Amino acid sequence: MIAILGAAGKIGYSTAKALREAGVPVRAILRDPTKADRLSAIGCEVAFADLQDARALAGAISGADSVQVILPADPRAADIKADMRRSIESIAGALEEARPALVLAISDYGAHLGEGFAMPSMFYLFEQRLRQLVMRRIFLRSAEHMEGWGRVAPIAIATGILPSFHDPVEKQIPNVSAQDVGRIAVDLLLRPDIETREQIVHAEGPRRYSASDVAAALSQLLGRTITAQALPRSQWRESLGRVMSASAADLLTELYEVHSRGGLIDVEPNARDVRRGSTELIDALRPVVAVR
Repeated sequence: MIAILGAAGKIGYSTAKALREAGVPVRAILRDPTKADRLSAIGCEVAFADLQDARALAGAISGADSVQVILPADPRAADIKADMRRSIESIAGALEEARPALVLAISDYGAHLGEGFAMPSMFYLFEQRLRQLVMRRIFLRSAEHMEGWGRVAPIAIATGILPSFHDPVEKQIPNVSAQDVGRIAVDLLLRPDIETREQIVHAEGPRRYSASDVAAALSQLLGRTITAQALPRSQWRESLGRVMSASAADLLTELYEVHSRGGLIDVEPNARDVRRGSTELIDALRPVVAVR
């Protein structure tokens, strides 16, 4: 039995679906009962628990041989860092109580950097806390998700301008489809390195892409020209603050400041295991355009 925390999300559902196709029993752990039918339809057992309720989470995990966990960031949280720290402690506490043999944690590029590097630092704390657990663990560090461009694609479709927090817009950065991360997770869950207590694996797509590449892909899908344009840094907080809490906007502003330094949010130096998904950027963006 493999339990998947956040099984209704893009990565979680991709993992669950691939495991079920392989005939593996899956327990999908959800907070929202309205999302259960999709998981039940592919043969998952469904359990419910809030991410920050360690006791309920431990009950939902209980009896699973392996667990995939994820640390979501709530853009509505009044204090997003404190909220993520509470989630880290809850997840760790639940795992300590349930004691599965293996935990696979979806982490982030840059998690090796330590504190002071915005969002990657939250995953550094996540990894450090899970290292205190007496169980085998896999940290699957994911590059930036291609699907994340879907948040600004409607603006590009409406105006012909794709706003970018990456500056310059030609700078290529690691990207990966969330579905590919789920599929890579399945391979790790079913074939972990049994010789080591801890594996660190990096996941990115078949190649790296820039904001200009995103604009080119949207242009091809739409049949008209889309141009990438870097947002002035003076507008970052204001722009982000329209769709999320001030705390979340501050954290993402810090993140793009780190990105702007270049080369930091990347594969850890001397990493031995970098796995590449097969999904190209244009295919990850196709559903975004299809629902316009």
